[in-house]
Amino acid sequence: MSYDVIVIGAGLSGLSAASLLSKRGLRVLIIDKSYNPGGSCGIFKRDGIIFDQGSAMLYGFGEHGYNSHRFLFNCLEEPIDMIRHDLLYVVNFKDRRIRFFADVDQFILELSDLFPNEATNIRRFYHDLLRMYQHVMVENPSYTSADETDPKESLPALRKHPISFLRFFSYLNKGAGSLLGKYFKDPEIVKFFDKLTSTYCYATVAEAPAVLASVMFVDNHVGGSFYPAGSTLFLPGKLEKVIEENGGEMLPEAEVAHILFKDGKPCGVELTDGRQLFADDIIYSGTVWNLYGKLLDPTQTTAARRQWAKSQVPTYPSVVLYALVDKAVIPEDTAPIEMLVGNPDKLDESEVTAYIFSIDDHTLCPPQYHTVAAIGPTFEVWEGLSAEEYQQKKVREVERLTEVLERRFPGFRAGMRFTEVATPRTIERYCLKNGGAVAGPKQMLGQHVLKRLHTRTEWDTLFCCGESTVQGTGTPSVTTSGISAANAVLKKRGLTPFKFHPGMPNYVRIVEKPFTQDRLFADFPAEQQAVMRAAFRCEFCENPRCSPGNALDFRGMLRRVSVGNFVGARKIAAGITVKTGSSQDALRQAEDGCVLNTTHGEPVEIRAVMAYLLNQSGNAHA
Repeated sequence: MSYDVIVIGAGLSGLSAASLLSKRGLRVLIIDKSYNPGGSCGIFKRDGIIFDQGSAMLYGFGEHGYNSHRFLFNCLEEPIDMIRHDLLYVVNFKDRRIRFFADVDQFILELSDLFPNEATNIRRFYHDLLRMYQHVMVENPSYTSADETDPKESLPALRKHPISFLRFFSYLNKGAGSLLGKYFKDPEIVKFFDKLTSTYCYATVAEAPAVLASVMFVDNHVGGSFYPAGSTLFLPGKLEKVIEENGGEMLPEAEVAHILFKDGKPCGVELTDGRQLFADDIIYSGTVWNLYGKLLDPTQTTAARRQWAKSQVPTYPSVVLYALVDKAVIPEDTAPIEMLVGNPDKLDESEVTAYIFSIDDHTLCPPQYHTVAAIGPTFEVWEGLSAEEYQQKKVREVERLTEVLERRFPGFRAGMRFTEVATPRTIERYCLKNGGAVAGPKQMLGQHVLKRLHTRTEWDTLFCCGESTVQGTGTPSVTTSGISAANAVLKKRGLTPFKFHPGMPNYVRIVEKPFTQDRLFADFPAEQQAVMRAAFRCEFCENPRCSPGNALDFRGMLRRVSVGNFVGARKIAAGITVKTGSSQDALRQAEDGCVLNTTHGEPVEIRAVMAYLLNQSGNAHA
């Protein structure tokens, strides 16, 4: 099989690139090891309870600031509903709760209350950074990575705001610590900002470049913090919808073993099952280590380049505790995102960020509970363990993380109704992030900005996006890297790239809180609502009992229906019909095998969903 473009990896960066290229009419194939798109951004279910598996602290959807997600969905003309958090997050620091208000002046007062001797400096610091951010990042937005930016496009803004641009450029090779030292004398406030930097950048103020930290300190205030209404299923699901509606193809549960070469250039991929697929261009969205250490034939690269890739320092590995707890355990003043700082003096395993999105989104679990995803670093050794040792270590991690949460939420342990833990091995297995380094290579001086993997590689047929590239980590950043990769391919082909222009129609809809079940599919016609609600009950099982070995992709069909992707779902339904010979017995057996039939005697109505898909025109409703 041959395509215009093959995209390796269906994380947010790969999905962003593939959706834009599909929108331009290119024949795109996107390959991923997992059965669900999204990489670390997505969900899993346990008995109907929805847990966000990773990336869910989302920026870039606001009306202001560096809103790359908003730009992407506006380019794709795909509506998406987002919940805006009133508080960006809360930092629990030295027995104080520091509330991050969207309004910068309000936050300045909050921070000045903790550090009264630095009040004047705090105000000066934030106002200086805001001015620079507004002039450089916002007034003339360019959703393009630094390596793909045309300097000529920045000249008008540079002439208008020379001081802001000079300050911005001076921060490129300066450490965040030196920037803070220009403004503050109290070492305790530097420790506070160190915690923010380690959370956002996965690097300390001693490591992180000042340019990255300076943007990070103000961007979330300007742009706001968001969560997809109904769960993060809808963010990658909407991108997949655009891809399939425009003729693109998804190939899940397939792993690329090698990138194929012809005449000294990448020309396709070979999968671990031996299949070979070809394309004029390839976009790679994984880690720099897997690219040069696994996928590229060493004979096609230099020893120096392979050593450079190997020498990239990773971010720390992480563990995630997923828990369902009694609602009474979580105080009324809790923010959806709370950083728990155990040790203000250094980064250690007592530093945990708790995501409790059921506070604003009531579709995630029954009203008497809350879902909690708590992520933090681990410095344990996770390799070379026996199966028994690994399970014992997982039990100890549950206990350790529970203890951290208990300090913030007394009664947490007693109120737990379900727990599950993801280890670095889990993260690597599902997301191919080496060693469980959730943010890829560390964004530190010496391996930042242009010293990272570029959009364009040594070959004009291979492009890159994702957190290993110039943009670094974070959902707005990887989305921008995907946009840059797509535009690089379009420019190569002489096609029109996607660029921001004032007055672009808006497709990001901010919904009221709390978001409830009755509003989940409210914009769709009644018949579609019914079939979407039926499909949304699916557990999206990793090893589905409805079709052992996933010979019939019911879960993929139902997941697509859940987000309104009727085009992609209908294609799967047609394939199931061919395989079963239109046998109703096969569908009945699938319902009988449904895990919800086993546990509750109420299977997902697979036959009803199939009937709708096959009997209706089923145009996706926007």
